[in-house]
Amino acid sequence: MRRRRFIKNSASGALAMGFPLISALPASLKETRFGAAEATFMIRRYRNLKSAKYPQYDNALQMIEHFSSMGFKGAQLTMYGLDSALAKKILRRREELNFFMEGQIKLPKDTNDIDRFEQQVRETKEMDVDIIRTVCLSGRRYENFDTNEAFQVFRKASETSLQLAEPIMRKHRIRLAVENHKDWRATEFLEILKALDSEWVGVTLDTGNNISLLEDPMEVVRALAPYAFTVHLKDMAVETYEDGFLLSEVNLGEGFLDIEGMISEIRTHNPDIRFNLEMITRDPLKVPCLTEAYWATFGAISAAELATFLGKVRKYESKSALPRISNKSADEQLALEMENNKTSVQFAKKNYGFR
Repeated sequence: MRRRRFIKNSASGALAMGFPLISALPASLKETRFGAAEATFMIRRYRNLKSAKYPQYDNALQMIEHFSSMGFKGAQLTMYGLDSALAKKILRRREELNFFMEGQIKLPKDTNDIDRFEQQVRETKEMDVDIIRTVCLSGRRYENFDTNEAFQVFRKASETSLQLAEPIMRKHRIRLAVENHKDWRATEFLEILKALDSEWVGVTLDTGNNISLLEDPMEVVRALAPYAFTVHLKDMAVETYEDGFLLSEVNLGEGFLDIEGMISEIRTHNPDIRFNLEMITRDPLKVPCLTEAYWATFGAISAAELATFLGKVRKYESKSALPRISNKSADEQLALEMENNKTSVQFAKKNYGFR
């Protein structure tokens, strides 16, 4: 029996027999360290803004030190291509801090890309990493594809990439966690995962991304939790605009997501799963679901489903304007990113039982 099937059957059997939910178990039986996804510091990591007070990170060790100083106990960062001296320093410092680490990688594009992929998997595992996050699409489905035919080409290529990656993950006994990254609706993602049917390929479960694809976030969590290896924990807020709605990450506790319920649902399937904050400080994203272009890749969403979803958007619409940063100076943006992450990690420890 596949390990995932055993976990699912065991969890459902326990609930049917009246056993307590995982959330009621002692903290010693589940992972409680709270980590940070790299995108949590997107501005400082990638925007290359000039600031003496908040200089751009030079390497992963600097990020680990900074994350730890803010109260995070783990991180999801690229862990391949490090020189040997830096790698040794990272391993030593992680041990001193009791700091967990997850990796990141790009999927193999084709058979010519296999050697690159396997080398990066090997180097990541050597850094004492057991889970590597990846994505099929770096952008957003409704922005990247103008036709359903183009989207189907992407889907086939993604399935091929995962099929090429799976034997390598199995060989090196390290798990590949594919994020629901504004590309797959939950049913589509499940079709891909079930067709692959591998204990080595699962999900980086993002608690907010699928709102952009008109899906209820709790329903997405329920659907994907049995396959989740790691989590991007975020809270979300929405605001209507003429072409649909605006979507924004906000500090934990300030949005409309049932974060506590999501954590409980996810831990029901995997009590040792790690949670990484992904609080991206940026302008709100436009989800233009009332435009014709948005619908190019969707064919199965009924008018009733859309109406129900938009009703929820109006119900949960933020009472204040969503945060915007493009009108701020570099130092102001970087300071706000720091403050958002500090606020969220403190909230998570106070309210969700993380440490």
